[in-house]
Amino acid sequence: MKKTLLTILNYLVFLGLGIWIVYHMIHQLTPKQESELVDAIKSINPWYLIPIFFVGFLSHFFRGLRWRYLLETVGSKPSVANITFAVMIGYITNLALPRAGEVAKCTVLAKYEKVPAHKMIATIVSERAFDIFCLIIIAILAFALQASTISGYVSDKMHLLTEKIQRHQNILIAIIVCLVLIVLILIYVYKRNKETKVGLIIKEMSHGVMSIFHMKKRWQFIGYTVLIWLMYLGQIYIGLKSLPATIALTPLAALVVLVYGSVGMIITPGGIGAYPAMVAQVLGVYLIADISAQAFGWIAWSVQTAIIVILGLISLLLIHPYNRRKDAQIAVDSAQNI
Repeated sequence: MKKTLLTILNYLVFLGLGIWIVYHMIHQLTPKQESELVDAIKSINPWYLIPIFFVGFLSHFFRGLRWRYLLETVGSKPSVANITFAVMIGYITNLALPRAGEVAKCTVLAKYEKVPAHKMIATIVSERAFDIFCLIIIAILAFALQASTISGYVSDKMHLLTEKIQRHQNILIAIIVCLVLIVLILIYVYKRNKETKVGLIIKEMSHGVMSIFHMKKRWQFIGYTVLIWLMYLGQIYIGLKSLPATIALTPLAALVVLVYGSVGMIITPGGIGAYPAMVAQVLGVYLIADISAQAFGWIAWSVQTAIIVILGLISLLLIHPYNRRKDAQIAVDSAQNI
């Protein structure tokens, strides 16, 4: 009960932050600017939405295939259809309740693939840690390639970040200490209960967390990682080409937008408010007018959210009928082999 309340409170805090950012962005606009924002959004070339949707689907599809390699290390090899359905169900769940999507997709996959959910959840911890590492590498690459353009902007933001860290260093130290204590407690519980069910679950989860080091198909995993980020970049670049105000921006500019947009997605549930705000800010560095920059931020966020909603709903509708037919076919094949 306490954990549920904390989850709800966490969700409300970050959702509230997102709504406040939205309100703040809109409240700052004059009636004339609001009209210009609407006009800028209307200026989008709708034909570009088709490739954006397709590339967006591929990014989620490749993510499912990549996760499949991690699941092989814990004794599971789900069907391509089931893992794609599970990934999309996880994403749409995250829109309603942040972080619950990770549990949802594991629960769904466990139901249809007959694998304990806790084994799969541990692989997600490993996957997310790897994604953060990739984002850091891409951010460094983007800064190196666009240093002459964005160095001043990044320098100002880093200065503000340093000030905030100094003001809240006690909180950061407390969080680090808590994380260390949790790890030590888990180690202690495991050593005292190695042969029990609790010990077995901890062992399986630790194996899942370290699954990325146990993979036999590391290069395939890395290959899908590259494809995932290329699809993310493709979405942004195609999106920039869809608006007259941003059509001249290069793939390197799209890479910088991708980095800042990714951070916005982390800050608030589904990136609400934070994603358009951060994208609009960084586009300003490329001398894109504020209204046009905000228009692109809202369009990019809306399209990405729409892709998740549409594919998530389709997955919810198809996953049960698909598995019912699959189980029926397995039963028929088994009967013929007798």
